[in-house]
Amino acid sequence: MTSLEQLLQSPTGEYCCRSDLDLYDSSNCDRLATQAAAGRHLKILSNCSANGAIKVRLCEDGYVAWLPVDKLTEMEPAKTVYVAIARSRSYIESRLREIIAFTKAAMEVPNYYLWGGTLAPNYDCSGLMQAAFAASGIWLPRDSYQQEAFTKRIALEELLAGDLIFFGIQKVDHVALYLGDGYYIHSSGKEIGRNGIAIDRLSGEGDEVSRSYSQKLWSFGRVMSSYQP
Repeated sequence: MTSLEQLLQSPTGEYCCRSDLDLYDSSNCDRLATQAAAGRHLKILSNCSANGAIKVRLCEDGYVAWLPVDKLTEMEPAKTVYVAIARSRSYIESRLREIIAFTKAAMEVPNYYLWGGTLAPNYDCSGLMQAAFAASGIWLPRDSYQQEAFTKRIALEELLAGDLIFFGIQKVDHVALYLGDGYYIHSSGKEIGRNGIAIDRLSGEGDEVSRSYSQKLWSFGRVMSSYQP
């Protein structure tokens, strides 16, 4: 029996990551899509591999990606299925201080912008947001445009520390966490950004990076619940 056939024997239909895993956006496994921390649950979507990879779906955020077959040894059958925990807005409010603290602590560790990164020390923009909230037991969807659709849209005048700020031109492609007093923290890229986690001003009068993102300002969102795929 092959390792794939052995893995497909899970009585719950779900598997648990034994270690941190990289997942990819195609069966070629040449472009990182997301990462799965040890302990996360996933489902296998196909009994057959393609180009040495299998399609999987992460249970916590519903994200679909590809896992190299040679990483199957890093998974084991889950003893129980993943059950999403509902979180109220009041619970989320009680955790905003530690969510903000998570992002600031991540900024203090040497890091760089990693497309698809959701694990320390290197994150992409939405990966940092997802990781910060997940550390407090609150799940967000994976990508920035999904996070924008998931949150409650609010006006600039309503913006509070812990709300999300979305950027884009034709669609949302970047997200940041509002800190209050006109500042936000985010992981930004190399071309237009700081190649890692930094704090910038929500203003068109800041430095070049702040001005650039100000021109792409899209919307503001408030996390009202934990994501339940």
